[in-house]
Amino acid sequence: MTFGATLNGFEIPQGPTPSTRRTAAPAGRPSGSPGRRARGALALGALCAAGSVVLATAPAEAAPDTTAVTSASTAAKQRSRAAVAVRFAYRHIGDPYRWGGNGPHAWDCSGLVVGAWRKAGVRLPRTTQSIYRAVPHKVSWSHLQPGDLVFFYSGRTHVGIYIGHGYMIHSPHSGTTVRKARLAGYYKREFAGAVRPGY
Repeated sequence: MTFGATLNGFEIPQGPTPSTRRTAAPAGRPSGSPGRRARGALALGALCAAGSVVLATAPAEAAPDTTAVTSASTAAKQRSRAAVAVRFAYRHIGDPYRWGGNGPHAWDCSGLVVGAWRKAGVRLPRTTQSIYRAVPHKVSWSHLQPGDLVFFYSGRTHVGIYIGHGYMIHSPHSGTTVRKARLAGYYKREFAGAVRPGY
């Protein structure tokens, strides 16, 4: 122990002077470097940070677009049903017209197309105007496909079923039979719209 300054005649004892030398680090650990546990924590933090960056910047995988597949499948089902309706109409060529006729061997115009699409599993209203209103898929003259229903005259009072290649099958009027007719001239002039059932 050393003595320093005096106070009121007494010498004040002073403790040992602190050493300015830094205590040596234990062997195997560099002085001033973090311990093994600290280094592990730092490494884990770095990995987590890197993972966060990757997760944040990696582009999200796009969900598969099934719209086109669904649309193609729906259209294929409609065409299959339309083919059934067309075959039905072909089988009844030659049957007599009868007003209000619903078959099985006599038909009016709407009775024939309703029966044809009923065979394909599609229910339609009974009259020409109600059929046109009920089927949402409207079709122009230039886009007709087999199975489409074609309407004529300003009040849409007559209907036939389009069979392709510019022809329809219909039951015209009293005294006639179910027949195939070409959609040209008169029928083209009187065309009043078409619909596509089966969707």
